[in-house]
Amino acid sequence: MKILIFGNGYLGNRCLKTWGDEAIMSTVHVKTKNDALAEIQKHNPDVVLNTAGVKGSPNVDWCEDHQMETIQGNTIMPLLLAEACQEAGIYMLHIGSGCVFYGKSDHEDGAWREDDIGNPRATYSRTKWAADLCLSTLPNVGIARIRMPLDHVPAPGNLINKIASYPKVIDVQNSATVVEDMVNVLHQLLEKRAEGIFHVTNPGVIGHKEILALYDEYVDPSHSCEFISEDELVSQGIVKKKRSTNTLASTRLEEYGITMRSIKEAVEEMMKKYGELYNAQN
Repeated sequence: MKILIFGNGYLGNRCLKTWGDEAIMSTVHVKTKNDALAEIQKHNPDVVLNTAGVKGSPNVDWCEDHQMETIQGNTIMPLLLAEACQEAGIYMLHIGSGCVFYGKSDHEDGAWREDDIGNPRATYSRTKWAADLCLSTLPNVGIARIRMPLDHVPAPGNLINKIASYPKVIDVQNSATVVEDMVNVLHQLLEKRAEGIFHVTNPGVIGHKEILALYDEYVDPSHSCEFISEDELVSQGIVKKKRSTNTLASTRLEEYGITMRSIKEAVEEMMKKYGELYNAQN
């Protein structure tokens, strides 16, 4: 299988490194359908993976002040790429976000299913939801929603790096995605040309306090922070808008025989590896 990756960033390059000769990274910034179509015709892939997106820097609050850039990157660009893939007859897998959901669902367990209607609030979440609404109507297209990517490789885009650097952290229970497992699932979805929406999150939920307790144990025993409430995060001016907090139920992966480790098991194993790499570098 020959995979053409769009989005020369953190997640795209993690996939590239793992998949080796199977994958090619596009360095083209897609602004038109023809930009994408030319890359597809140049490399002649079997499938396309879109990892490109706009999250903002230093965090998603940037998107509130740069709405058009966020819309261009998270909504318009994926649609242009999808149009090119449809014309070329190529399967496309798009990386979506579980941040399109806020709070609990109406299901008895409070978890959100793949076909639930989103309730996005922030600009970032709205642009990701807009792409999902459109892309999910197309044949030969898959959407892999991830949440809070946690990786054993230290990097600025890794949630571990982020929360370990914050002096104040909220402790809320969320679904999360261990990147090592995600890369494996994405490869399977590409192989199977799986259509529709998939929640690519490790089963179960985990809180920031649990993650940082493992960080203290396996990475840096001297680490410390103050835990605050979600309301205090906004009232103290640390962020402009509340972050998405939710639990995702992953129901559709089973249709394709795909499984993931529980979040508790996966995060502990991942943190051990992270600690080995971190301490080797420091």
